[in-house]
Amino acid sequence: MSTLVIFLKKTVLAALVLAAGLAAIPSSAASAAGFQDELPPSGNRSVNNERLERIWVREQALYQRHSNRLARADEFISKAQALIDKAAGKGWDTTAVQAALDAFAAVIPAAQAAHDPGQAIITSHAGFDPNGAVTDRAAAVETVRALGQVLKNTRLAMNGTGQALRSAVRAFREAHRPTQSPVVP
Repeated sequence: MSTLVIFLKKTVLAALVLAAGLAAIPSSAASAAGFQDELPPSGNRSVNNERLERIWVREQALYQRHSNRLARADEFISKAQALIDKAAGKGWDTTAVQAALDAFAAVIPAAQAAHDPGQAIITSHAGFDPNGAVTDRAAAVETVRALGQVLKNTRLAMNGTGQALRSAVRAFREAHRPTQSPVVP
């Protein structure tokens, strides 16, 4: 009798494993769409227009950020020069920071000249309505490309001087970090 019970238990267990395995297999087959099953042009076109609109908004925000930084450049340069003069008054070597600031100040007019045409592009917003929606796709693509080129020209005109100034200031601060004195209880 015990042999029969063991046989029945193994049979039931095997049937349950088989049922679970079959339940995991999908009952209907899936097939990939063929070449003739393309999306209608209107559905695909709105997705591309949404992407173009997002790029337009992002480029305008970047242009505005560049405008703000260029507008504050003279104030920034004068404050940085005052700090450099103060550090030089303490007898610290400020030649690297001064050279980086001079290079930064020298490229600001060229960067401003490269940046200025962007305002006309944004004002005309060819291919976009005042809300930023695409009205003429071809004109909108050209507008986005033109503003992108203005942003690229502005970056190229800066020639990495902002990053060089930041690195020089960081190196100066590391070299002149105050030493910590021991705390007396």
